[in-house]
Amino acid sequence: MPRAATIIITALLLTVSACVPKYTFNGASIDYTVYRTISFGDFPIRAAMVYPPLQQLFENRMIDMIEQQTRLKVVDNNNSDLRMEGEITGYSLTPQAVGEDAYASQTRLTITVRVRYINNRNPNLSSDQTFSAYRDFSSSEMLTDVQDELCNQITKDLADLIFNATLGDW
Repeated sequence: MPRAATIIITALLLTVSACVPKYTFNGASIDYTVYRTISFGDFPIRAAMVYPPLQQLFENRMIDMIEQQTRLKVVDNNNSDLRMEGEITGYSLTPQAVGEDAYASQTRLTITVRVRYINNRNPNLSSDQTFSAYRDFSSSEMLTDVQDELCNQITKDLADLIFNATLGDW
């Protein structure tokens, strides 16, 4: 009987270990047997207000995130398994908090991006979405003094939102 019990316990352990869910800490839910490549189109600025470095900053942030958090290879052609393209549609300032002197004490910088996510392996998973992120700053500061840092923070937030909505399958 001890030998039979050992065999049964071993079989149960092998069965249980085969059913352990797989978790990834980066949030990606990509089947790397199907998806190997991704390409990016330009994200031109189509906003009324323009901050010229924003396009390159955003594109680089997206590519860096994909390279760091997935095993997808970034390629320069449209024949990739996945593709992202779109445009920066909004770059705006809005007053937020009004001080006792009736002037805004806080200003919000909002960046909006339209993203077309194209899944060439399964077109039903493709999407066309708009994402926005913002940061508030003191109205006593000039936008030109805080713009670089704000844009860095906002593009990080946008990249996270886009990643989770497309490759993260949230």
